[in-house]
Amino acid sequence: MSGLQDKVVIVTGGGGGLGRAVVARLARDGAAVVVTGRGSEQGEKTAAEAGGIFLRHDVTSEDDWTAVVDAVVGRYGRLDGLVNNAGVDSWSLIEDESLEKFEQVVKVNLTGVFLGVKAVVPAMRAAGGGSIVNVGSATGLNGHPMTAGYGASKWGARGLTKTAAVELGRYRIRVNSVHPGLVYTPMTAANGAKPGEGNFPFAPLNRLGTPEEIGEAVAFLVSDAASYMTGADISVDGGWSAGETALMKHAPDPPS
Repeated sequence: MSGLQDKVVIVTGGGGGLGRAVVARLARDGAAVVVTGRGSEQGEKTAAEAGGIFLRHDVTSEDDWTAVVDAVVGRYGRLDGLVNNAGVDSWSLIEDESLEKFEQVVKVNLTGVFLGVKAVVPAMRAAGGGSIVNVGSATGLNGHPMTAGYGASKWGARGLTKTAAVELGRYRIRVNSVHPGLVYTPMTAANGAKPGEGNFPFAPLNRLGTPEEIGEAVAFLVSDAASYMTGADISVDGGWSAGETALMKHAPDPPS
């Protein structure tokens, strides 16, 4: 992919799952990737594999954000991209979700994104522009049951993405969001998810996504190939957010 060579990009929560695939994809086309996260072992391993560096980082701490951006600019002299990938989930009905859990999810998934966007603006302005990609979710595009805190946080981050795109365009800073559907990772596998065709009938493509497919979309938005895109919602969900698939069981069989 053109337009990634030598770009300096921060990826939060980059140690495993989706983040690891994003880091690998960016590095493949020559980006200098800074992996951040709360756990150092997996983050350091991912960063080493990508030829980048790892920084310990709590995305809910404004002081941590300042320290990360200062460290990146101090080492590389610039900052071109940010992928707000760090996140936590929740899985309960509204009536069952505790206030503590709701606030924790919103703090990481929404406040953390806000702090990240705010923190990188001065460095990106100094670089003449940049690209911010906020990793959302299909739950930020449609209503899904049992995602009270998670869905609210992703809808909020989606709105913040658009506000930031409008405000920061004058600095040539682009802000977009990618919305994965259900993706096959060790975490979803532990909850019973299965790879391969025919295992996710809620999406028209009837399968789970892969971290690598999400990585492709994120890398595109970070790159100069997406230079005229800002404020966009990119769904990478097998069509899950496009509409209801249940009625397709009544459709005629395709011709042989």
